[in-house]
Amino acid sequence: MSLHTTLPTAPGLLSRLPNRWDLLALPLVCGGLFLLAWGSRGMTVPYTFGAPLPISLDPVHLPEYALRTTLRMAAALACSFVFTFVYAKLAASSRRAEQLLIPLLDVLQSVPILGFLSVTVIWFVQLFPGSLLGAECAAIFAIFTSQAWNMAFSFFYALRLLPKDLYQVADLFGLSPWQRFWKLEVPYAIPGLVWNTMMSVSGGWFFVVASEAITVANQTVTLPGVGSYIALAIQHEDLGAIGWAILCMAVVIALYDQLVFRPLVAWADRFKFEFSQGQAAPRSWVLDLFARAHGLRALAGLLRAATGAVARALARRLPRRAWRPVPRIKWRRVALAGWAGAAWSLALFAGAAASIVLLARFVLTEASYAEIGRVFVLGGCTLLRVVVLTALATALWVPVGIAIGLRPRLAQHVQPVALFLSAFPANLLFPVAVLGIVHYGLDPEIWVSPLMILGTQWYILFNVIAGAAALSNDLREAAANLGLRGALYWRRVLLPAVFPAYLTGGLTASGGAWNASVVSEVVTWGRTTLNATGIGAYIAQQTAAGDHPRVVLGIAVMSLYVVVFNRLVWKPLYDRAQQRLATD
Repeated sequence: MSLHTTLPTAPGLLSRLPNRWDLLALPLVCGGLFLLAWGSRGMTVPYTFGAPLPISLDPVHLPEYALRTTLRMAAALACSFVFTFVYAKLAASSRRAEQLLIPLLDVLQSVPILGFLSVTVIWFVQLFPGSLLGAECAAIFAIFTSQAWNMAFSFFYALRLLPKDLYQVADLFGLSPWQRFWKLEVPYAIPGLVWNTMMSVSGGWFFVVASEAITVANQTVTLPGVGSYIALAIQHEDLGAIGWAILCMAVVIALYDQLVFRPLVAWADRFKFEFSQGQAAPRSWVLDLFARAHGLRALAGLLRAATGAVARALARRLPRRAWRPVPRIKWRRVALAGWAGAAWSLALFAGAAASIVLLARFVLTEASYAEIGRVFVLGGCTLLRVVVLTALATALWVPVGIAIGLRPRLAQHVQPVALFLSAFPANLLFPVAVLGIVHYGLDPEIWVSPLMILGTQWYILFNVIAGAAALSNDLREAAANLGLRGALYWRRVLLPAVFPAYLTGGLTASGGAWNASVVSEVVTWGRTTLNATGIGAYIAQQTAAGDHPRVVLGIAVMSLYVVVFNRLVWKPLYDRAQQRLATD
């Protein structure tokens, strides 16, 4: 063996040595690790549940509060990714699993964040007695519930719309289920999942006040963070503190837009499903910086090689799928499968019936039949608000999202603004809403409604942007060759292309509006409280009073409305998108 083949060449050595770009990239990495360690240290201090934690309105504490909030959201996002990949993949694996898991996801999406907190906060505190970690886990779980459902819906429907011929190609190459998941299914879903991840993080900001300032059964736990800072500022009617909180949020959102989401959008562009080069790809200075930092790239290469070796060792033990022709139908197996399906359906029906009986017995210990009927009427009032607001948001944001998604450079400028607006908590507008409604004598039944859609309308915008950005250049060139322009181009190309992505956004926006009704139908500023008629106000009032049977009643009725509406409206639309608009 010659020396030339055993030793790296001079250019190869130079590509592995640190350079001036490492001097810029290394502080980013080390600074991030330091902030992670420093911020995590305060999550495990000794604490007794119910004891007050000091929260100061002095803006000098806002950087520390912002770090604590960001770490909670990062932990919740990591849990959301695990949940998304496992849950959505299981739901997409078979029709029977889908029949159980997707309606369950509808129910989980409709359960208000206060409903999760009222049930789980005591459990988490008992899991870590004498430590603040229990309350921290409860807050992280609450933020998780505002992030995970949207991401799971996005990944599931991406798997449903994945072209079947790609699965045939994967079978021809003999990919194992594990390899097919990471080399085909995840890359195909990445563009839409990245934009839904951004929206999920913004949804976490929207509910950060409820997750960090927890009030359950007349006991309040305020964790250090931007959310508890905002709750205290609202309680003291301190407009100056609210202004500092808005400025802090703007800085944090700008930072993670530049350091996290813009690199993700640029990276996800490589997974677009097309055969020809489209417009200029989005760029990120962070990706460019790490691409030029030779030392960090060499270190990342070593880590990638080590993990790749472990992954290959594990992959050798996994079964490989060899291509084979379609087998002959064995009717005995078909009959057995039919009996198994009937047994599965019977088990689901029995489980649902038993759950309904137990739920009814628990609720009827406190609530009468007349009150149950009144709660259904309250649910109808909230349903009307949700339908009207979702329709208005659709009419506004679909054309705007298409215009942004078709222009990558415009999307880069709009992205941080959209992130800030989508992350803006409705609680910060409560002072303006309350003062305006009281000053002008407006009807709260109408004018608190926009607060419900304020944070959830962005699901529609972000998903439509993702759908338009993923529009293949091949389709656009074909439309140009056919001379499609104007309204015909929108009706035949653009709207059908973004329709599947819009459905994910519309579904999560309507579900989020139901969830937001809990904090939007009861608005408070100091001693002034305005109530709108709806099931969200009912749940908020019963949660604050610690009346668990009535909380369960409100959540159950809200979940029933959401599941029925999704089954009657959104699911037929998804079936139409899969049958007629998916790429085969």
